[in-house]
Amino acid sequence: MFQPIISSETTALAVLTRKWLLRFRPRSLWRKSPFSPEENLRTERWLATARVFLASSALVVLWFYPQDLRSPWAYALLGFYIAHGTAIMVLLRSPQQASSPFRLLVHCVDVLWPALISPYTTRQDNPFRLFFVFVLAAAAYRWGLWETLMTAVASVSLLWLESLSFKEGIMQALHTLSAHHRMPAIEFNSVGIGARELFTESVYLIVMGLLLGYLAERQKKLSAEKDIAGRMLRLVRMDVGLGGSLSNIVVELLKLYGAKTALLASRESGSHRVLIGEVNLNSVMPELRWADAGPQASEIYLRESAAASWSAKRDVAKDEIRVTGLDFSGSLLRDVDPAVVRGFAQHHSFETLAAASFSFSQELSGRIFLLEPTFSSSTEEELGFLQDLVRQITPAIYNLYLLRRLRSRAGAAERARLVRDLHDGAVQSLIGVEMQVDVLRRHAPGADSMAGELERIQGLLREEVLKLRELMQEMKSTEVDARRLPEFLRDTVQRFQRETGITAQFILDGDEVILPQSVCRELARIAQEALVNVRKHSGAKQVLVQLLEQESGWQLIVEDDGMGFPFAGRVSQSELDAGGRAPAIIRERVRIIQGDLTIESKVGKGSRVEVFVPQAQPVEVGSESRTLFT
Repeated sequence: MFQPIISSETTALAVLTRKWLLRFRPRSLWRKSPFSPEENLRTERWLATARVFLASSALVVLWFYPQDLRSPWAYALLGFYIAHGTAIMVLLRSPQQASSPFRLLVHCVDVLWPALISPYTTRQDNPFRLFFVFVLAAAAYRWGLWETLMTAVASVSLLWLESLSFKEGIMQALHTLSAHHRMPAIEFNSVGIGARELFTESVYLIVMGLLLGYLAERQKKLSAEKDIAGRMLRLVRMDVGLGGSLSNIVVELLKLYGAKTALLASRESGSHRVLIGEVNLNSVMPELRWADAGPQASEIYLRESAAASWSAKRDVAKDEIRVTGLDFSGSLLRDVDPAVVRGFAQHHSFETLAAASFSFSQELSGRIFLLEPTFSSSTEEELGFLQDLVRQITPAIYNLYLLRRLRSRAGAAERARLVRDLHDGAVQSLIGVEMQVDVLRRHAPGADSMAGELERIQGLLREEVLKLRELMQEMKSTEVDARRLPEFLRDTVQRFQRETGITAQFILDGDEVILPQSVCRELARIAQEALVNVRKHSGAKQVLVQLLEQESGWQLIVEDDGMGFPFAGRVSQSELDAGGRAPAIIRERVRIIQGDLTIESKVGKGSRVEVFVPQAQPVEVGSESRTLFT
């Protein structure tokens, strides 16, 4: 019964321990990209070559200055090290040998050997000092700062152990033992093993380890940042579109910073409408879901600030928000106005927050927010990296944005050309044929069968003309915003009356339509589709189209006095979806704008189609919803 309590305490202790250990991690360690097996193999081969070359060079120096090394045991150690290096070069011909245990074992030998041969040298500037530098450089090249520093500490520790062995007489005992067994004497030099010289040697190694490790750490950080930027740029793909590319990039940013939720606020130039995209990693399929944020969104998400990127920490108990920011040149701002995040804090709960602004030329601007990010380095460094990353990705996203607009305009121009060709060609020809058939019908002999057949053909031609005109209307670009929606619906209803002869009326009940452009576009298409269904299937004589303002949204109603649907009563959208009733196209368009569809049918007496759209309703990015980022 105590297992849950123990588990929770263990988890809490583990979290605290991890946070405590993170304080001692070197900066940017989390952003170091590990070497691939191929890169590890190339590194070990390079180090193996350098190891043999260095040992051979030391042997050449001893040939010129043999007095630097008099003991046969020292020459045996040097020969062993050369053989060791040659064996490693041979082993590394197989790619499987560059494993982590193998590299660690080789590194341990590299650390041990300079310390073993140091007591046999006779002067301070002996060639074996370079082996200490080599082992530090190898650690820096393989790993980073902390590993290099630990290597320096290990080398210093071995030197101090040797000094202690001199004091305890261990080396003298080994010398006596070798002489007793008629083995070569272990001649060693005690110069340089004193406390003062050893202290100088230790400082030298520690400083050298810090310097090499720091340089390697910075180089690996820069390489990792280039890799991250390259990976982000590869996510900008034409086949997934602008919305898909942004979704993939934001998801990658969330994983990079350990955040769970991200918000993307964007606004086109000349427009006060702000779109908000949200991604949550906890969802089954993380992707941006867009919503119109309402009239106050600019103050909440895109408030003007001198900071191009900033980080905020929120203290709920004290009702305080501390903001650290960087200007557009990347310099640290001492005092950032917390007002830039207060409006955001009123609508979203967070403890830590990071944000970066972006701008696509002068046409599109916005800001990305990361909720609860994990910064393993300094705030200034992390914000600088986020800001640079956004700047590198922006041109690629902007090119995709321009390509989408170019394709949209090219498609609209091509559709307009096709509409003109249909109007001037096929439609006019069909109308001409229909008029000739009408003339033949009127002047035909008294045969009723011939007159009836001509009348049937005339009706078919008239029907085809209407279908072509409806197709032409659908092919036209429907760029309808809230201001143009009432006028568009009125023109559509009047044209329907002229072409079909069915009495049609449009009624607007409201002061000003406040709906996103994508919703207005879909409502216009729904009205067109409903009128087409009335003409084809209802046999109605009167149609009424209404756009009504409700307390929490807008309602589009298309009502006729025709035959009605093949069911009686009032049916909700869920029932329509379950039974497959009502036009599939209308159901799909209502689903795209996340509205509510209701159909009331009276068999033989007419039908009523109602579509309700809440104010500032989120709009799902889909194949039929061509929003700004699809």
